[in-house]
Amino acid sequence: QVQLVESGGGLVQPGGSLRLSCAASGRTFSAYAMGWFRQAPGKEREFVAQILWSGGNTAYADSVKGRFTVSRDNAKNTVYLQMNSLKPEDTAIYYCAAVSPSTRSYDYWGQGTQVTVSS
Repeated sequence: QVQLVESGGGLVQPGGSLRLSCAASGRTFSAYAMGWFRQAPGKEREFVAQILWSGGNTAYADSVKGRFTVSRDNAKNTVYLQMNSLKPEDTAIYYCAAVSPSTRSYDYWGQGTQVTVSS
């Protein structure tokens, strides 16, 4: 099926910025939507942002609204998550995922990339 690979994570100071990338490969990509999730130590995985592949409509969790921006490059089969004004509570492993048109659920997941926000 579709393989998703996240990249761009790292260590950043509070107030700093990072841009995560999620590249789809392996087969022709035809997801209905792409999403970003994160999981902090000791906590459950939570929704961060979503973008519809064709129309580009976006949705965000309240905790990141106004600070994070999700976008996509159709030609590159790549989705991005621009993270600004980062806070220590943003520290987590960030995963990208894809919604299949048939199931309307997040069936495909990447391996995750670590984001650490610390002074």
